[in-house]
Amino acid sequence: MRVLQVGEDALLVEVSSGAQAQALHEGLLRLRAEGSLAVREIVPAARTVLLDGLADPARWASELASSHLPPARPRARESIELPVRYDGPDLAGVAAQWQVSERDVARIHAGTEFTVAFCGFAPGFGYLTGLPARYGVPRRATPRTAVPAGAVALAGPYTGVYPRSSPGGWQLIGTTEAVLWDHAREPAALLSPGTRVRFVPMEGA
Repeated sequence: MRVLQVGEDALLVEVSSGAQAQALHEGLLRLRAEGSLAVREIVPAARTVLLDGLADPARWASELASSHLPPARPRARESIELPVRYDGPDLAGVAAQWQVSERDVARIHAGTEFTVAFCGFAPGFGYLTGLPARYGVPRRATPRTAVPAGAVALAGPYTGVYPRSSPGGWQLIGTTEAVLWDHAREPAALLSPGTRVRFVPMEGA
């Protein structure tokens, strides 16, 4: 673990894996809920956690660098189901990489419970973990100039859903009509770190 001060009241904690980042995020959320940690925001990423608005960053830098947080206690997290049609243009390519049929790609993906590890790239875009490592796929060699909103995609160890049309290089395996980002909704983002997600095949899909 490496702890870096960012500005006057923030710390960036670097760890060696996504699982460690998720565990650290859970532990820090618990400390804040218990009143032991005064902080404005706790923002997880792939292998870092940012603590912004710390009342005493020097103290926490020392504590985090010299100790380990207790394991995060399991807690109930929101669960969301996203209806999906497995009709993406890269479905056949993913099936070939997995050495299974296209129907099996849908079965494996829909049979996985995902967790939102962190959010980024675009408002409402969650990086979902849960697929076994053997199902990791590379990004496309040539990104698309426009990926439609609702595209369900794979890249590396992650699954994601594009909340709006944008360029992108992920492998597209399906589509959903779920609204991932709505500024008129509270909260605007459908997915947040820690949310559990399941993809449910639509009838006839």
